[in-house]
Amino acid sequence: MTREYSRRGVLRTAALGAGIATTGLAAFPTRPAAAAPALRGPVAGTTLDRTYVLGAAGAGGYRPVVTGPGEPHVLRRDLGGTASARRAATRRGVLAFGHLTDVHVIDAQSPGRVEFLDRFKDALNVLPVEGAYRPQEILSTQVAEAMVQAMNKVGRGPATGLGLAFTINTGDAADNVQYNEIRWIIDLLDGGRIRPDSGDPNRYEGVMDWASYDRSFWHPEGPAPGAKTDIPTSTYGFPRVKGLIDAARRPFQATGLDAPWLAAFGNHDGLVQGNLPVNPLVSGLAAGGIKIGAPADDGQAERLARMLRNGDAAELVRLSREQGGAGGLFRPVTPDPNRRMLSRAEVVAEHFKTTASLRGHGFTLANLRDGTAYYAFDKGFVRGLVLDTVNPNGYSEGSLDRKQFAWLESQLKAGSSRYLAPDGSVVKHTVEDRLFVLFSHHPIGSLGNPLGADRVLGDEVEALLLRYPNVVLWVNGHTHRNQVIPHARKSGGGFWEVNTAAHIDFPQQSRIVELADNGDGTLSVFATILDSAGPASYGGRLTDPVRLASLSRELAGNDWQDREEHRRGEVTDRNVELLVPAPF
Repeated sequence: MTREYSRRGVLRTAALGAGIATTGLAAFPTRPAAAAPALRGPVAGTTLDRTYVLGAAGAGGYRPVVTGPGEPHVLRRDLGGTASARRAATRRGVLAFGHLTDVHVIDAQSPGRVEFLDRFKDALNVLPVEGAYRPQEILSTQVAEAMVQAMNKVGRGPATGLGLAFTINTGDAADNVQYNEIRWIIDLLDGGRIRPDSGDPNRYEGVMDWASYDRSFWHPEGPAPGAKTDIPTSTYGFPRVKGLIDAARRPFQATGLDAPWLAAFGNHDGLVQGNLPVNPLVSGLAAGGIKIGAPADDGQAERLARMLRNGDAAELVRLSREQGGAGGLFRPVTPDPNRRMLSRAEVVAEHFKTTASLRGHGFTLANLRDGTAYYAFDKGFVRGLVLDTVNPNGYSEGSLDRKQFAWLESQLKAGSSRYLAPDGSVVKHTVEDRLFVLFSHHPIGSLGNPLGADRVLGDEVEALLLRYPNVVLWVNGHTHRNQVIPHARKSGGGFWEVNTAAHIDFPQQSRIVELADNGDGTLSVFATILDSAGPASYGGRLTDPVRLASLSRELAGNDWQDREEHRRGEVTDRNVELLVPAPF
């Protein structure tokens, strides 16, 4: 069932993402494509059937997660095209795939995490990091596992019935560019054994324990002996959950995705906390034996922030001497070399260390050779272009370098029989036309990072894409919000941008995306939201990853630093049918 909706979107453009050298087409295993009829009615496991929302607020504003009604596909015609009433009968499925993004697998005990930054963020424009602490962050691997189970259970496009050709993870797979986080997400999507723990295997050493009790953080076991109740519990109604810390660290066997999976590079996969270029000091802190605790005041917090940004080891020594060594500001923890931070080239190389049949997960041998993270792949007459939108010079927003931008233009020319030259004239040549679908971490509106030499920003990338009528779709993440944005061409048509919410923040959702030829001169892009396999409530059970994922969703919905529900997006940003005139 599809409801019709039409609106004019306001196009917000700022800038798009980084990359480097040329690379060939990625090849990955294919399964025989069966022409399946369109499915009728809601599909179990998707939000067409039912969805999870926040219920009525209790003490401190704490809200349970409850089951809400399903949402049909909403038809959007912002880019034009006449929607034939018979299009469902004549429709032919072209491609269906899964979309995961911003999983943010977190080593919550790492000394490389700087949780204090959230508390002092209003005073710290020196190092503008947000999301340095979340109450649900100890359950990130379990959320990923529950989302894999949900994607496998559906396994097909609800509009076309096509099996999922692949699932793509569009960046921020890890949270802090650590080796162990990268391995957890690769092994988890492959279907390996996961031990979501680091440091001392016999005890938790993060900010939620009693060893260095801080009321600013949630302590699920309750307050330390003789201490006051933490602020999340006393002010915001957070519950006590006995045994959670041990349950979160318990090893489990991951299910693994049924479809081949591809990867894109995100700012948290390449920068410290998604903002800061890796430097020896921060990398040494991550793997070492001291963890930064709570600064005494804004001034000390700013000194710490400058120390991290500049990689100033001398400042670390001065602060340590002022504090009398370990203790107080600096807390001793168990060192762990698996927390070391990786370069872009090392992150790409880890994707070739896989138990899946698809070595590299989209990344190519050219990426290994050149230290790049962008590539192309073909599925039928659809060509996927995966961009690297991370600016290696720092900050969370993205941009491209000139070499990747030139590669992008060459790919578009090679698959387009006609396109608009910069002066507006039509260029024709003899090639086999492709439909282009782009993938990246950053959306166009987040591609405004000019740091470094000659970066290409979002407005220039958008202008290039609008010259090629067979660019129909761009799939991305980064904003942690469900959003659908039309990019209109003056001569008619254009392309759709589909942005999907994160796993780490409420509502913890993913998507299935489908491309269909309606047989009437239009194409339809269907985007369907999936909740994880976790039920609405964990029911007091901490026995398995799926139940823990349910608790994570509830905690994320009540994060006192981010209590707005805007991340779900409007109804026109969730389950949608996006019409676009067929380019050929």
